[in-house]
Amino acid sequence: MALAAVALGACGSTQHASASHTHETASVAYAGSLEYLNEHVIGPDFARATGDVYEGRGGGSFGLAHDIIAGEISPNVFESIGGAPIAELEPRFTRWYVTVASSPIVLAYNPHTSFAPRLAAIAAGRAPFTELFSLLRTPGFLLGRTNPATDPQGQAFYEMVELATVRYHLPASTTSAVLGSLENPSQVYSETSLEARLESGQLDAASAFRSQAIQLHLPYIALPAAIDFGDPADAATYATASLTLPDGSVVHGHALTLAVTTLGRHDQGAAMAFVDYVIDGAGREALAAGGYTLLRPTVTGTGVPHVVRTAVARADG
Repeated sequence: MALAAVALGACGSTQHASASHTHETASVAYAGSLEYLNEHVIGPDFARATGDVYEGRGGGSFGLAHDIIAGEISPNVFESIGGAPIAELEPRFTRWYVTVASSPIVLAYNPHTSFAPRLAAIAAGRAPFTELFSLLRTPGFLLGRTNPATDPQGQAFYEMVELATVRYHLPASTTSAVLGSLENPSQVYSETSLEARLESGQLDAASAFRSQAIQLHLPYIALPAAIDFGDPADAATYATASLTLPDGSVVHGHALTLAVTTLGRHDQGAAMAFVDYVIDGAGREALAAGGYTLLRPTVTGTGVPHVVRTAVARADG
């Protein structure tokens, strides 16, 4: 089973926040790209290590934020891709978040598709990287991606094609030819169903985080660092790409980091314990084994709980 070694290692890790509260429920709303890791590794191992109950719900980060604001869901932990979805909840639900990791986007593909040999050649460097965009335009090629209106990965994948068009001097029509409209119904799927469609053969290729491809053992094409949205050091380059969402707002490219915060007031002992686990516990080890690039934990905002500040200080030390 994928990441079995991570799960076993996590079970024996000592946690820092679990002893200070009676057993409660950590109700975690998380970016859909975390689904496998949270449901099969981090969540179960957190529950075993602390005695708390773990409950998870995945989805596009902005979509989850909107559901929280509308009162449709009431998690006490939110793991988001980037801080922007969390910022939409401030100050009513939270005033802070901690950035803990990053993961670039890649193009994952089904190894049994008729296009697999050409995709594999690009992945291995036996064919020029720019051939990828010609291949994606091929009639009959089934590409999947997430919705830019609700999901940061969907935004980044759209912006990736824009950056590649400029960087590699591709035809000006490349973005529209490859992706169609922003919410193209023939390509756009929910983040929690996209990779399952790819694995089942309903798609030839799909956008993914590198971490997802590693966890699900999917072959993938790594993208150049300047267009993969995975390194905060390249933030200025990413920001040159932008798109206009259906509501008229303009979104600029940014590094795809993983941010976490607690929400509300219910079962805060378990919520703090889960955040502690991710910042400076076996959860952090699981993120690394699952393909994430660990970052020095960075706090944004005010009113950060003592448990969280302590975890950040330990991880930083």
